[in-house]
Amino acid sequence: MANPVAGSDTAPVLEMRNISKTFGAIKALKDVSFSVKAGELHALMGENGAGKSTLMKVLSGAYVADPGGTVLVDGVPIATGNPKAARAHGIAVIYQELSLAPNLTVAENMFLGDEPSRFGLVDRRAVSRAARPILERLGVSFSPATRVSALSLGERQLVEIARALSGQARIIVMDEPTTSLTTREAEGLFKVIHQLKSENIAIIYISHRMEEIYRLADRCSVLRDGSYVGMLEREELSASRLVSMMVGRDLSSFYKKEHYTPKQEGEIILSVRNMSDGETVHDCSFDVYRGEVLGIAGLVGSGRTELARLIYGADRRTSGTVTLNGKQLAINSPRDALDEGIAYLTEDRKALGLFLDMSITQNVNISVLAEDAKMAGIVNFKRGQSRADKAVESLSIRTRSTATNAGSLSGGNQQKVLLARLLETAPKVIILDEPTRGVDVGAKSEIYRLIDELAKRGIAVVMISSELPEIVGVADRVLVMREGHIAGEVAASRTEPIDQEAVMTLSTGATAAHSDAPFAISPETGKSR
Repeated sequence: MANPVAGSDTAPVLEMRNISKTFGAIKALKDVSFSVKAGELHALMGENGAGKSTLMKVLSGAYVADPGGTVLVDGVPIATGNPKAARAHGIAVIYQELSLAPNLTVAENMFLGDEPSRFGLVDRRAVSRAARPILERLGVSFSPATRVSALSLGERQLVEIARALSGQARIIVMDEPTTSLTTREAEGLFKVIHQLKSENIAIIYISHRMEEIYRLADRCSVLRDGSYVGMLEREELSASRLVSMMVGRDLSSFYKKEHYTPKQEGEIILSVRNMSDGETVHDCSFDVYRGEVLGIAGLVGSGRTELARLIYGADRRTSGTVTLNGKQLAINSPRDALDEGIAYLTEDRKALGLFLDMSITQNVNISVLAEDAKMAGIVNFKRGQSRADKAVESLSIRTRSTATNAGSLSGGNQQKVLLARLLETAPKVIILDEPTRGVDVGAKSEIYRLIDELAKRGIAVVMISSELPEIVGVADRVLVMREGHIAGEVAASRTEPIDQEAVMTLSTGATAAHSDAPFAISPETGKSR
């Protein structure tokens, strides 16, 4: 594959040549060259730890490149390790964790640190006047005087873009910009991206969501283990090529499904009847079979997570029963559910799942400490350490030590630590809420393989996902939720996989869906066919 710096038809607005970065004995970047043209969206992909963030921190001035590396804007070298110089050359980075001050207004955030002033005081009227045309350019519905705390995540993302434009940005880096956005907010962001491209602004786009890359990217460069692997033009993009470049293997085993699909002759392990919370979830009933992967799909706000939390006892239900192996359960708390053999992986692993300042060992064992303290209340730490060691090995958790704090791990490894904790409770049913959110493609493949292994062991898996290709690739059946109700079911047949178009039709309520329709997504390109 050609090096993207060489052989371009148009001179690039940005070039990064032979960039290396060393931290002690670790070589985080190894002689990476990368370029972006004005008016293009250049996707930058790779697994967590591949070097994407380090490369962008060199670009933004947060890191100094090792000797021999050069960053050029319009062919002119600029100093690395100098954020002010990077901004002065029109480089702006919008990080996944937004860096806005919620107590300030939109306009104040846009010009924070660079406010117009009079007599040494901030001229708030001038700040508002300067912000207004930029916000109008983006077509936002809020005013410069709106406090950021009153905005949705999608609107805050637009404030970050407005802040970049206020600094005359010509090169904007977007790091996982849609991770926390609703479908509607993401669509709004995509419209803004197209507008920015039409204004000749270059965009470097980092995302694990392949469907976004297919839709938006003009070119795509891939890093692996700190090295530049190659670049694909838009017409060359395919799931198989990207996966192969990122993780060094093809797509044939990406969605692994070797377990037996048990619906017709299988044993019902979990029955949910008339589940409601009086607000978001209404009269939901379904069964799950032993060894089955049941997907739950639906648009954001359809009630998927709320349904899972009701089953698990995390939220109070107004009606509904849960029956496990023919026994009706009295679940009034998550502890009740765990004791009965129902485990739940939350969609927000950082806020609701992991103890980020505790070690891998502590996180893996937190739900089973009582088992290790049966002798006079004294905890058997050797048993807990053995569990953690086995979890690291069996789930391929990448860490130097089980003493490492969970908060310092990559998203994929954090998710695997949380899964390890749940598996230690020996669940009969495990509910996975967005199990691959924010993890790279390699970790996704490992999580899919683990789901398949759980099903082969006879565990019933209920999987909630917003990524349609994922749920189609992993699940045996899909329940589709719409406006708090189960709108229908789409199942694979012996000859045909699950129909993605049928799932989407039920999600939106367009027309009745038929589960025997042909498959809508090409496994080669990831695009509709």
